[in-house]
Amino acid sequence: MFEMRRTSVVAVAALLLFSAAAMGLPFKTGEKLTFAVRYEFVKAGVATMEVAGRVKCEGGECFRIVSVARSTMPFSLFFEVEDRVESLLDVEKLYTWRYEKNLKEGNYRAREVVVFDQREHTATYPDGRVVTIPEGVQDVLTSLYYIRTMDLEVGKSVFIENHADGKNYPLEVKVLGVEIIKVPAGKYECFILEPILKASGIFQHKGRLTVWMSTDPSHIPVMMKSKVAIGSINVVLLEAETGK
Repeated sequence: MFEMRRTSVVAVAALLLFSAAAMGLPFKTGEKLTFAVRYEFVKAGVATMEVAGRVKCEGGECFRIVSVARSTMPFSLFFEVEDRVESLLDVEKLYTWRYEKNLKEGNYRAREVVVFDQREHTATYPDGRVVTIPEGVQDVLTSLYYIRTMDLEVGKSVFIENHADGKNYPLEVKVLGVEIIKVPAGKYECFILEPILKASGIFQHKGRLTVWMSTDPSHIPVMMKSKVAIGSINVVLLEAETGK
């Protein structure tokens, strides 16, 4: 979703060869989540997260995950956003092999491709930098999908090895409680999660970020709220297509 680099969380803009049911995964090929993004009381844009298919990759077979975010009127009059982030997630090991971002945010432009070598434990950048990474590391997009595969329990944290912007960031996700919430996509019982990560990407924030993730086996991200430098951003689920 939006990767507003200076002032806000990435508006989340969220994997398949083997059968998701057989693997026990909470998502399937063709799953598409559509979100409304609001800045304070203004509709800022629409974002999608999609398991767009499966492709051959260095590790064998990968899920192709695509997140797209676009600003809408009247927000575009002040700050136009058109972001696309794409990751390849290993269908068996559930870690990243490739991360690509193309950002258009106001006058800012950025494109970056990071190639992960999970065998040699390195991340290679377009400028030739090679950074050592932990075993089984995630990028900022695959982290969200990996969390969906984890057992969550109120009062306990889960931890993920994460890499972004040339650095390794251990990601802690606190499970604060359970709450029933209603969004345009429906009514959900959700875990209340607080991801702690100071890096650009899905969980980057200046202030507190809270994520509501459904307690059912799909573990769908239903709502996100973040306080930013000026105001707050709310992301709510409009529609969930479960895929095949």
